[in-house]
Amino acid sequence: MKLEASLKHFSPQGMHISDDVKGTSPDRITGTDVMAAIGTTSSRARFGQAAFFGKAGISKSDEQLAVQALARHAMEAAPKNVRKAAGGHLGWCMQMLAQFAFAEYSRSAATSVTCHTCNGTGLIEGCEDVVKYPGLYSIDGDEIVAPKIEREQVKRLCTTCNGKGKLEARCRCGGKGEVLDRIATKERGAPVFKTCERCSGNGFSAVPSATVHRAILKRLPDLYQSSWSRNWKPFYEMLVDVLHKGERQASSEFEKATSN
Repeated sequence: MKLEASLKHFSPQGMHISDDVKGTSPDRITGTDVMAAIGTTSSRARFGQAAFFGKAGISKSDEQLAVQALARHAMEAAPKNVRKAAGGHLGWCMQMLAQFAFAEYSRSAATSVTCHTCNGTGLIEGCEDVVKYPGLYSIDGDEIVAPKIEREQVKRLCTTCNGKGKLEARCRCGGKGEVLDRIATKERGAPVFKTCERCSGNGFSAVPSATVHRAILKRLPDLYQSSWSRNWKPFYEMLVDVLHKGERQASSEFEKATSN
């Protein structure tokens, strides 16, 4: 049984009244068996299971556990150049990298975050000149009555999120990971699809490493782009891989527990 299949046991189901006879095979996996398998997996691959359940939104505490465990691992595995650059802020920096790594790991086409430009309101407030009265002019264009313009606080539609108040990770391909190949379609006379070049087939955009770099700059203003790209970025990407490896281990242990 796949680890993903265990998620349905965390969702309450309504009563289903039917005269159908349920399966009575001794090999049938019951809800009790699934819960026991989850307990077994937790004892053998706690980190990977916590990361998976945190990503799926099952448990906020599991997400926090995975992030904290990843931060501790980051402090132990941090390269020498990263430690030297972080100095006394090593703990804070590793915590930030762990949080961003988990955000990248749990990212999907359905992921959305509050727009940082308008703070989720969909509107941007600012001072602008507002024409209260356009003025009066003669046929020859001579001003008869001067226009009335006042400086006021106005709200405009946020161009970053287009007024939605949130930014979606879904790619322009609609989260499918593939787009229509117009040239091949025209040649063949039938729809031909190709991997989306913008998202590399993932269906969503990744967290820009520049965003992570800007967050670290709050404590390490002297961390230049060259140092980030050479030492910090590969380490950050390694932390994302640690989460994926942990999930694969948890999935493997869960399959073993449910196959017995």
